[in-house]
Amino acid sequence: MSDIFGLSALSGVIRRDLRLAMRRKADALTPLFFFVIVVSLFPLGIGPERDTLRQIAPGVLWVAALLAGMLSLNRLFEQDYADGTLEQLVLSPAPLGMLVIGKVIAHWLLSGLPLVLLAPLLALQFDLPTSSLSVLAISLAIGTPVLSLIGAIGASLTLGLRGGGVLVALLVLPLYVPVLIFGAGSVDAVAAGLGAVSHLSLLAAVLVLAGFFAPWATTVALRIALE
Repeated sequence: MSDIFGLSALSGVIRRDLRLAMRRKADALTPLFFFVIVVSLFPLGIGPERDTLRQIAPGVLWVAALLAGMLSLNRLFEQDYADGTLEQLVLSPAPLGMLVIGKVIAHWLLSGLPLVLLAPLLALQFDLPTSSLSVLAISLAIGTPVLSLIGAIGASLTLGLRGGGVLVALLVLPLYVPVLIFGAGSVDAVAAGLGAVSHLSLLAAVLVLAGFFAPWATTVALRIALE
């Protein structure tokens, strides 16, 4: 019964956050527009040299996705903290960890999934082959949830602090480095004629670790912030 109640609370949080995001469409679309603009600027600035564009494409796309995902981290708990909803969530009978997972899933659906779907289209500007495009999409599908999970830890640790956006960046950027290395490295490996399985496997291992530890760390940080 408790498992069913926890799942219903999880789906309720996801639906609520998605509905609120639809009411503030500008906030939801800002990371997507940022991603499109940043990725599109590089081919314009570098020029039509195909070899150079193919070489920089994995790093550019992954760094742009990483930065775009960070733009919405402040809003992960800030609105609920300001209006008292977060305190009600902590006091609710549902496990707080389950509620945190629901908010992370909603954050990924709004800021991560659109990047996964849009990245292969934007990568055409860099003249990437079809095999690299598919690996790029797979790596982002595995890696962007890790960014949301780690970002939730940073957002909870800086909750209620002045200048929290800068502090979040300082906290999470070093933790994003392995995701960036494995994600961009998988596309580079395919371009070099090597298999991407090892990079994707390591990226999946990071996802498993983040999925296990991040909700627990976030709940602890939220309880401390509300004390």
